[in-house]
Formats: sequence, structure tokens, C-alpha cells
Amino acid sequence: MLSPAPRSDRPDATFSPDAALLKRHDGAGPRYTSYPPATAFTNHFGSEQLTQALSRSNATGRALSLYVHIPFCRRICFYCGCNRIATRQTAMAEPYLDRLTREMGLMRHQLDGDRMVEQLHWGGGTPTFLDLDQMSRLMDQLGAHFTLSGHRDRDFAIEIDPREADVYTLRHLQSLGFNRLSLGVQDLDVRVQKAINRIQPRELSENLIDEAHRLGFRSLNLDLIYGLPHQSVTSFADTLDQVIDMAPARLSVFNYAHLPERFLPQRRINSADLPDTATRFAIQCMTVEKLTRAGYIHIGMDHFARPDDSLAVAQREGELQRNFQGYTTHAQCDLVGLGVSAISQIDDVYAQNSAQLETWQDAIDHGRLATCRGVRLSADDRLRRYVIHRLMCDMRLDFDALEATFHINVSHYFANVFERLATFRRDGLIEYDKHSLMVTPMGRLLIRQLAMTFDTHLPAESRQQFSRIL
Repeated sequence: MLSPAPRSDRPDATFSPDAALLKRHDGAGPRYTSYPPATAFTNHFGSEQLTQALSRSNATGRALSLYVHIPFCRRICFYCGCNRIATRQTAMAEPYLDRLTREMGLMRHQLDGDRMVEQLHWGGGTPTFLDLDQMSRLMDQLGAHFTLSGHRDRDFAIEIDPREADVYTLRHLQSLGFNRLSLGVQDLDVRVQKAINRIQPRELSENLIDEAHRLGFRSLNLDLIYGLPHQSVTSFADTLDQVIDMAPARLSVFNYAHLPERFLPQRRINSADLPDTATRFAIQCMTVEKLTRAGYIHIGMDHFARPDDSLAVAQREGELQRNFQGYTTHAQCDLVGLGVSAISQIDDVYAQNSAQLETWQDAIDHGRLATCRGVRLSADDRLRRYVIHRLMCDMRLDFDALEATFHINVSHYFANVFERLATFRRDGLIEYDKHSLMVTPMGRLLIRQLAMTFDTHLPAESRQQFSRIL
């Protein structure tokens, strides 16, 4: 039987971080944008299994979320680990867009046409690599193949490189129906920018943010990265101060994963210039404290939002979700991924397109979906996915609701998990009684480590494939 424990009523309260405790619990692990993680996907999964899942999902009538991968970049940022193609010629995108249209037709043939697209996300690469006409044609094709929502609560987002956009770009994106923007900033320190091959003066981002506010975009997110070469607590605090002045609704502050053996551009970064572990811990803790004092809610992991932003509202109301785009308010939708390397989450399966452009092209040219790997979830997988995502979204677990939903006895089903959680409890990272578990402010920094205790697809030898938690 679980013994009673006090609960925190202020999960976003400020705290004094314990660097030694954080270091003791640090390690590598998944970000859990899916469960099982993508490392559990198997090559014995193809387009036939995806087609069957699409058929099953039609019976549910669930709304849809579309992800469109645009892999092109004019410049290579040395820290990048994304699937992308370096070119300065926008004409290079034309055959890719033509094949995207054909892939839409293949996918649309399997889907009930009445299913509404409530969420749309263009990612990359650099979606703003496309010129305005190409963007218009892509959106027109999406509208021709799917039923795009016009409701004000829709979530139509696009990732923007401020070096590849201006105020006219934003006005055009608004006319296409986008209502949320995500700007890649990373760091405003010139020395850091030079080391990562991303020279980006503050004025570029600031002008776009001001225009986005003037145009009335529903939400705007800025991406920052800590752990980059030449960063210090002082330099990153200065970047945060400048960003806070810009007043974005959301901030994503990611931990840089230096994996040069996997990502060739990272070999251009001198590992001796990277901040040491103690400095990274200090940067992360300073970031949480500074943003919290500035009025942001620490949603979890690396995400922060103003109290009136839809992410913060969804978390307060217990409706926050998680998918391959991170924290979201629409993950109850079936997710359809389009383009090279894109991942779909349909019914009880995950399905990924080939990450090799030639292989993806060949499948589309032969009239086939380009699925090359994936997994179908077992009943235990679905239960653990629910637990991990609720833990990461709510920062708590309601054991009573879990038992009622899945008809299990939590203490018995997860007996081995509670043995491992005992250490986190002793260290003040969680509090729990027989009814619920609550993550403390310190525990939020280690939420991936807490989620890993419920993961049965994570052998120790696979953990080096993931980024470090801190």
C-alpha cells in the first residue's frame, strides 16, 4: 500500500535547485513525443499496416492533425540534427512539392473526407525556404485533399527562420490561414552564433515578433538552445533578458545534444568550446528561475508559456497533450505525416516515412505510401503511453482515474515501478499517496527520467541513442 504524502499546490513555484541532486539523476533518455519511442519502431512494418490503421481510425471519426516536412535549408547550422537538404535554389523544391501532392492523394484515398483538420504544422528543415507562390500552392493542395478547419480554435503553425522571412512573409502566412508561429532564435550572443554558423541579429527576430503581435497571430513561440559553444550563465542570461523584452507567448529552451558521430555538421563544433556539465546545470536552473520570475509557467521539460497562452490553459484544465511536435492542445487528433521522414500516429500505430529522399521519392513515384518502419501498440503499450503522457503533461498522475479507465490495480500493476520511484520520492522529486502522484518543481527538470521508470522498451544499451536530460 502506498503511504500518504503531502502535495504541492504550486507546481510552478520558484525553488532553489540542488546541482548535486540533479547531477546524480542525470542521464540520457527519450523525449517521449511518442511511446514507445521511435527506437522501438521496427522495419517489419509497412504501408499495408498503415492502411489498415487508417481504415480503423475512420470508424472513430476523430479530427486530424497534419504534419508537412519541408527538408530544405539555405545554410547548415552546425548544431542541427534534423533531416534536411542544403541548397540555395528554391526551384529544387518543385519536384518535392509535386510528390507531396501525390502523397496527399494516396493518403486522402484512405481517409474519410469529412474528418476535419484541426491542427496543421509545417516543419523542417526551413519551411520559409519556400517562396510565397510555393507556399500558396502547397496550402491550396492541402485544402483540395483535406477538410481544413476555419474555426478560430484551430492550430495552424509554421516554423520560421528569421533570416528567411520578413513582414511580407508573415502577412502572406496569415492570409493562408496560419495563426501560430515558431521562430528559431537559439542564442543572441554573436560569439555563439558564429560558432554554430547562424549569424542572426536581434533585430531580425524582434521585427518579426512586433509584426506578428500587430497582425494578431494567436500565439508565437521562440526556440532557444543551451549547451552551445561559448555559452555561459551570464551570456545566456543576457539572451533571456532580451527575449523576455520581446514578450513571446511561448518559449522552448532545448538542451543541445552533441552527437557528432551521428550528425556530420556537429563535427564543425569544437567540443572544447562547449560548456561543461556544471555550467549546463547552472544555465538550466537559471533559465527556469528567470522565466518563472518573468511570469512564464514552466509547462514541463523545456517548454514555458504565459498564463493566458493556450498551452498553459490546457495544462490547468488537464487537457494538455503531447505528440511529435511536442506539447500541444490537439494531440487527441490522428496525426498524418507527409514528406520525407515524417511520422504518423494513426489509431494504435506509429508509422514513419523513409528518411532517405530517394527512397521516399521512389515509393511516391510508384503510387505507394512511403512507410518504412513503425509499430502497433499492445494493450500494455497504450496504458503506459497514457501514464507517461499524463505525467509529462499534467506533472501528476491520478491513480483513481487510471484504475477506472484501464481496470487495473495501480499498486499491483506498477509494483516494480514504485520500487524505483522510491528514490525519486526520497530526493523530493515527487510526492504521492494512494490516490495520486505529484511532480515537484525540482522534479519537473527530471520529468524524462521519471517517465523512463514506466518504459518497458528501453534497454540500457539503447540509451546512448538519446540526448542527455540535463
